[in-house]
Amino acid sequence: MKTLSQTDLAVLELINKEAKRQEDGIELIASENYASKAVMEALGSPLTNKYSEGYVGKRYYGGNEVIDEVEALAIERCKKIFGCEHVNVQPLSGSPANAAVYFATIKPGDKVLGLQLDHGGHLSHGHPVNFSGMLYNFTQYQVEKETGRIDMEKVREVALSEKPKMILAGFSAYSRNLDWKKFKEIADEVGAITFADIAHIAGLIAGKAIESPVPYFDIVSTTTHKTLRGPRGAIIMCKENFAKAIDKAVFPGMQGGPHDHATAAKAVAFGEALQPEFQTYAKHVIENAQAMAAHLMKAGFKIISDGTDNHLMVVDVTSKGISGKEAERVLDLVGISTSRSTIPFDPRKPMDPSGIRLGTPAITTRGFDVEDTCKVADAITQAIENHSDETKLKSIREGILELCRKRPLYDAKTA
Repeated sequence: MKTLSQTDLAVLELINKEAKRQEDGIELIASENYASKAVMEALGSPLTNKYSEGYVGKRYYGGNEVIDEVEALAIERCKKIFGCEHVNVQPLSGSPANAAVYFATIKPGDKVLGLQLDHGGHLSHGHPVNFSGMLYNFTQYQVEKETGRIDMEKVREVALSEKPKMILAGFSAYSRNLDWKKFKEIADEVGAITFADIAHIAGLIAGKAIESPVPYFDIVSTTTHKTLRGPRGAIIMCKENFAKAIDKAVFPGMQGGPHDHATAAKAVAFGEALQPEFQTYAKHVIENAQAMAAHLMKAGFKIISDGTDNHLMVVDVTSKGISGKEAERVLDLVGISTSRSTIPFDPRKPMDPSGIRLGTPAITTRGFDVEDTCKVADAITQAIENHSDETKLKSIREGILELCRKRPLYDAKTA
């Protein structure tokens, strides 16, 4: 950043400060990851200077010959990864992508069936404070209290009773695989559109570590960061008969010109996901998550659904005499970033819930193996059990620094 060092030291110092925080800390926020240097170089390219409202070959601005090639390349690579019939690579983020899906397929007031937020769903899946809950009539399914899992027969019962126009399958804090085929069968039974939000698990699907909804569902959205390890952004995939409506909903319906530098970075990330080593990465993400869950359960923590099939887990910390908010704060002190999380049927309030959500995508990108991951789980246990002991927390922090130095962020193996 030679030029920035000569023009704006204040911003450069903040960037360097954040880079050091990332280098010296363990990232366990399930929705975060480390983009490659190649992805970040595309984001910092001259493509950020261009306006390109419209689509490939149909722009409202001149000078888009190269941009058309960039977007076409991103589309081609995405289709190779997911086997989708159509993809729009322009959405700027996950929630706007979901808004475009609703806008393309249903009307305000139409009924949608989705997973309840405090049972693992997402704000854009119908929460009352979100646009989705304000504009559409969401009815929601839950996980079972005893198992922490979705009972598909219960989903079917709700669908038959409520007759939704759309059935949404997806989550931000659910650690088990979804039965895409069963969702589709239920939707067909009630005549509903199927919409899958795979923002959290797209990389695991791309890496062939878990099943894809693309063969079954009408529409599939995902962010391009998280497990997919690309830039902040999103895409919408769909069956060909929804293509025109989806494209129109994205532009001009929801947004103006796409961010062409981000489109290029998506193309880079898709290219990386097509490499054989990405499948190894996806497999290791799940192995690390399962090792962490087992280690924490052995230490006396309650993991919702008693384990994980994917990259994340929700940990009930109340057995350790601490709240989710306090656990997040204490773990920050020792250099472990997490996010507080409600648990199903949580008696506590969302800003100070009973749990924390943990994920292994970022540490796996960094090169952490199962042994390293278990050391991190030990550090989590020690920090939470000694949350009032400043001397002990300082010692744990030193151990985290040592582990981070062993696995530098942009080592040649992971960058």
